Amino acid sequence: MLKTIDEIYAEMLAVFGEASGYLPSSSCDLAARLYAGAAQIQGLYLQAQWLLDQSFPQTAQGTYLDQHAQLRGITRGVATCAAGTLRFGINTAVSSDLTIGAGTVCVTAAGVRFATTDAVVLEAGRLYADAPAVALEPGKLGNVAANTITIMAAMPVGVKACTNPSAFSGGDDAESDEALRERLMDSYRRLPNGANAAYYEQTALSRTGVAAAVAVRCPRGVGSVDLYVATDAGIPDQALLSELNTYLQEKREISVDLRVLAPTASPLNINVAVQPASGATFETARRDADAALRAAFTGALLGKGVTLAYLGNLLYNLDSVQNYRFTAPTADLAASPTVLPRLGTVTVTEWRA
Repeated sequence: MLKTIDEIYAEMLAVFGEASGYLPSSSCDLAARLYAGAAQIQGLYLQAQWLLDQSFPQTAQGTYLDQHAQLRGITRGVATCAAGTLRFGINTAVSSDLTIGAGTVCVTAAGVRFATTDAVVLEAGRLYADAPAVALEPGKLGNVAANTITIMAAMPVGVKACTNPSAFSGGDDAESDEALRERLMDSYRRLPNGANAAYYEQTALSRTGVAAAVAVRCPRGVGSVDLYVATDAGIPDQALLSELNTYLQEKREISVDLRVLAPTASPLNINVAVQPASGATFETARRDADAALRAAFTGALLGKGVTLAYLGNLLYNLDSVQNYRFTAPTADLAASPTVLPRLGTVTVTEWRA
């Protein structure tokens, strides 16, 4: 246990008394100097304890934890921006095209901002045009439900309204210290030896864009390995799979039949009734519940099951939700190394007790 200033000061007084044969008065200059010295010594104790904590991956934090991870070829997951589609509409079709420029900003009622990434044209005779867009700030806050982006920061000429016909997804916060620490410690618990599942998983996770990897040994007999990977947004595209396959073919051991595959998506439809907490409106509770459920379904769920307890805990931790009741799913989704749980439809209704 770390010594307090008073404990250090008392020890200094005792040593001084033994050496000099007297104890200084508590109001004298020497006592003040000893107490100041005790405060500085405690600072050294604190610094030494902090340095000791940063010396081990079990207790290191921040940049120092990143440096421990780099020794194992592991990097912290970065925050990502949610992506989706913005729809711009007019009340009455016009005879000339309307251009909606890239960078057009739209906002939710909660102040989360989104911007179009490409210019689109609302053609003459049509009532709306869709444009790809991303959240301007990375993180899970960008995972918003459909029809919640309804405010235009600067209205394009002729355009009357905006919305998002489907949910925005793929936004994730930067990897926390505890999540990174868990991956780092797992690299010690399952040491890669160039031939085991941990080797392929950790090698894949070292590549940019890979959020999770699960190796299945002997799917086609002895000497075969199937490696399933997922990104933060979920199912990887063919470009990433091809890049990983090329990279791992050079790293695999001799005579191994290796395939890099996308997992099978398993949609999970959720119907839940929520009871708002005291002081919260149902709309706030609905929005928070929808966002919490969407943010949980990332590529990190590859190979994992989804339990009702897990879903319930997401809602239980919301300040705006007092109680909840699921009508779907009615059972847990079992874990499978080849399956990535994906969010299907989300329906949040008001529960009146």
